[in-house]
Amino acid sequence: MPSDGARDGIPDDTLSIGELAARTGTTVKTVRFYSERGLLPETSRSGGGHRRYGPEAVARLRTIRALRSLGVPVPEIGRVLGRGDTLEAVVARRLDGLGTALAALRWREAALRALQDGDPEQLAERLELIGAVGTPPSTSALAHYWRRLLPVRLSARLRAAVTDAAVPQPSADPTPEQVLAFARIHALATAATDHCLVSHRPAATPHPDLLYGGLHEAYLLAEAALRTGRADGLGEALDCYVTAHARAWGTRDSPAFRRTLAVRLAEADHPVMSRYWHLAGQLTSGPTLGGADLRLREALTASTAAAG
Repeated sequence: MPSDGARDGIPDDTLSIGELAARTGTTVKTVRFYSERGLLPETSRSGGGHRRYGPEAVARLRTIRALRSLGVPVPEIGRVLGRGDTLEAVVARRLDGLGTALAALRWREAALRALQDGDPEQLAERLELIGAVGTPPSTSALAHYWRRLLPVRLSARLRAAVTDAAVPQPSADPTPEQVLAFARIHALATAATDHCLVSHRPAATPHPDLLYGGLHEAYLLAEAALRTGRADGLGEALDCYVTAHARAWGTRDSPAFRRTLAVRLAEADHPVMSRYWHLAGQLTSGPTLGGADLRLREALTASTAAAG
């Protein structure tokens, strides 16, 4: 004798909304929610107008619940089930989003510890500094600072290269000290008015591309030498450094030029830039551009002194 379902013209293997809920350990309300959003299409309706689902709905609902447990939004699940998106792509996006969220939480934790670890009289100052930095922090203010600081006539390629090298990236897992260092360098950059920039902007040169292109090469050589601990490697970097300055001023490297350059660079040294590079050094594991420049200036001074 055919079942009641068969008598109603409904295949024996279909499931009612209650049966589907029981098979998957969920509730009728949940099944109805996903049905109404098109994630669980019904195969038919009973004579009384009740939803009926095919046997494949069990696996489909389990997939939906698994993805929801991982925080995948309903619209994205719909695209996966409808073949409009791949599961791999959804997983990759969720991992990216989770990484960003975790980085923000780690930054927030370190920021709170920086407040907790400070003396009571430092609390208001630290709170103001840290509060001015977003979570996760952005380097846009620092990049803007360098774009304003560099010569107007510098090529876009070199401007981008110098800015990328000069802007320290915040750590993905910062210490409280690094949070404070980033907040302070952010405050330095945002407080730099046009008048202030004039005071610590590098001296204008007739050929900025010649200067900054050569300096960029010299810094790379110096950084490589400093990373490997090869002090003798600074000699090549120093030659490149001096040549860059000489070419920018339309002259050649010579003992006399080196003496003049050492004096000129010492006079142009500014506490704002020294402060910037000191803070940047707390945010990077290797040598900074400022650190490389300082070592090259020291090497220049030492070489001119040795030459008499």
